[in-house]
Amino acid sequence: MQIVTITTDLSHNDYALAALKGCLLNRLCTQPAVQLVDIAHGISGFDIVAGAFALGGAWQYFPIGTIHLVWLSIEYAQERKFLAFAKDGHYFVGPDNGFFSLLFPHLQCIVFAIEHSEDVNFKAQQLYAFVAEHIASGRPLEQIGEPVQSIRQAIALHPVIGANFIRGIVVQVDSFGNAVTNVSRQLFESIGQGRSFTLQFKRHAPLCILSQRYSDVPVGEAMCLFNHAGYLKIAVYMGKATTLLGLELEDMVELRFQ
Repeated sequence: MQIVTITTDLSHNDYALAALKGCLLNRLCTQPAVQLVDIAHGISGFDIVAGAFALGGAWQYFPIGTIHLVWLSIEYAQERKFLAFAKDGHYFVGPDNGFFSLLFPHLQCIVFAIEHSEDVNFKAQQLYAFVAEHIASGRPLEQIGEPVQSIRQAIALHPVIGANFIRGIVVQVDSFGNAVTNVSRQLFESIGQGRSFTLQFKRHAPLCILSQRYSDVPVGEAMCLFNHAGYLKIAVYMGKATTLLGLELEDMVELRFQ
């Protein structure tokens, strides 16, 4: 079975998303079996950070050979350049707009610029479908374009760290209203070294207990825990942290260790 994942800033009500899936199914119809999997859609316009966060937390759980298609701010791809590359047995296709520098900050593999027509009638859906069919058929990436010397870089919003603190930001609001930060479990454990901590944000009382599950606290109480992707999030049991605590994207949070 050929699995193709799709991550876009298109709405579920946008015909462009249906057109993309239609083009994919049309080109891949000769494959024994094809499954299209939605990673995330409706990502805020130009928010490649949120897109990289969504795909970054999911792609490694798919089987080897999966093709991951990224449609995010494609009109802002540098020189309308689209890229394709293989990493750890997976294939990635998307625009050269800084997204892949966020998804893989230290990308070390050969990246190819996909050759395509500059005609005014150029349709990105057809390009994605062509590349997906090319990969699914087992043909080498070298045949779709020339290797590039570098890809466009985006400014990664890394936490600021010190011997006794981590200062991060909210990078995602999930579907339950939880505020997900850019503080990873690995960083938390590396700086914290098992010490007690306080998590401060806005003008709310600091949190000082790391929960394992939502039910660790009473209904309506604020808490912090790591999500499945390994990032610290602020939540309210049976409530929305963004509404009840006033948290928004890019709000600062600070961990202090004693």
